[in-house]
Amino acid sequence: MSRARVISVLNQKGGVGKTTLTTNLAHGLAIREFNVLAIDLDPQAQLTASLGVLNETQKVLEKSLLGNTSLDSITIGAREKLNVIPASHGLSELDKLSGNGAESGLLLKNRLATETEKYDFILIDCPPSSGLLVLNALLASNEIITPMTGDYLGLQGLAYLMRTLKRFEAILDQALTQWVVLSRFQARRRLSQEVKNRLKKYFPNKILKTDISESVILAECPGFGKTVFEYRPTSKSAAEYHSLVDDLLMERTHHG
Repeated sequence: MSRARVISVLNQKGGVGKTTLTTNLAHGLAIREFNVLAIDLDPQAQLTASLGVLNETQKVLEKSLLGNTSLDSITIGAREKLNVIPASHGLSELDKLSGNGAESGLLLKNRLATETEKYDFILIDCPPSSGLLVLNALLASNEIITPMTGDYLGLQGLAYLMRTLKRFEAILDQALTQWVVLSRFQARRRLSQEVKNRLKKYFPNKILKTDISESVILAECPGFGKTVFEYRPTSKSAAEYHSLVDDLLMERTHHG
């Protein structure tokens, strides 16, 4: 089997639709018959909640990373062909680890190396930080998806992320393929179009072709523990996510 595409969904700016993106991409890929693992690496556990998974065993992921518990033993079946490794607030303890930064940053990668042969895609929902949890995600990944909003604060968030990646560059052992998704996008706003055009200019072939529009439906989904494909399968939002899955599979982008 070919190596799984391990993708970190990352933006240190909050409110950009990061968990919504991870949740619906993961389920969209599973609907296409890919074997998918979603890893909730955010202590707030919003991905876990968004998939309707009850994590009754506290601190499971951090126990696996810091001890001898296998990832497979803490994996929960969330949907057909979609498994999730849930998070808990105890994950924040990982950011307090001291010692060899590179060694501590390889905890997740080392676990994934021997336990994920059955997956085609592994999506990691990262916390909005730049600490050890994010380092673990980056070292385990071969791709990054950054959701960003169509405003200038979104551009600032992307610039901050680029600085973070630069800081970690010395210990990353491979070049990461980077994608950007415009999320919570308001196509009728002039500012949104200006930001989009600027992104296309400075990040050619990195902006996935489908924009994810601002949507009440997407905001409602987590409260029901459902993805958009379950909550409103015929909606515009569901159609956009189906298209975004195609973008990721075929690497369809804006060309500048």
